[in-house]
Amino acid sequence: MDKVYLGDCIEIMKQLPDGIVDLIFADPPFNVGIKYDSYSDNRSYEEYYNWSKEWITQAYRLLKPNGSIYIAIGDEFAAEINLILKRQGLYFRNWIIWYYTFGQNQKRKFNRAHTHILYYTKHKSNFIFNDHEIRIPSARQLIYNDKRANPKGKIPDDVWEFPRICGTFKERIGNHPCQMPERLLERIIKTSSNEGDLVLDPFGGTGTTAFVAKQLKRHYITIEISETYFKAINDRLNDLFSQEEERSCHILI
Repeated sequence: MDKVYLGDCIEIMKQLPDGIVDLIFADPPFNVGIKYDSYSDNRSYEEYYNWSKEWITQAYRLLKPNGSIYIAIGDEFAAEINLILKRQGLYFRNWIIWYYTFGQNQKRKFNRAHTHILYYTKHKSNFIFNDHEIRIPSARQLIYNDKRANPKGKIPDDVWEFPRICGTFKERIGNHPCQMPERLLERIIKTSSNEGDLVLDPFGGTGTTAFVAKQLKRHYITIEISETYFKAINDRLNDLFSQEEERSCHILI
């Protein structure tokens, strides 16, 4: 636990024991030709489908009986990933749309301003869902002042609005083309895990999952195939460790 692995996610997941992970968040390559450091994002349809099936099979094996999995995926393969998850024996919870305000400009079609996030659980009814951790003010509270409104707020809808991490954002790490927002991972990790649980990210990227998991007092395993991104993840986590040690020293003083 609490380790970043360098290498192919399927081969590394094969080496991990069954049923150790409480929550998986995966943001795999979308197979749309994005330029990554050391991965070809341009496989044939059959190759990409079979590869997706293989890593999802390993993810299923690693999940605890009450574990949850969230997969971020683009339009091109959202339906296929959804089908693989169902055939694997996982249970559908939500098809979440992540709407972002900084869409990707297109020339011959409508601008893309969303990503799909498929949310599944390993058990039909026994899973972690900490609604009290993620409630937000409702329209009944804010607009209508309705006394029937839950004072704790409502569970968020299945359309989430978070901005993409653009090049000018302070949160931006290196030159990775698909960095996830910390606030989005915070919602997922708070919802589907508890303090001390283990969170797995098979496609580490810039390490946002591990970074947020650590802040929320969860354990993590992150896997990254690129040496460049692997180093960026470790640098990011080491900075976090240094900040936590510094805060602890101030408290002791």
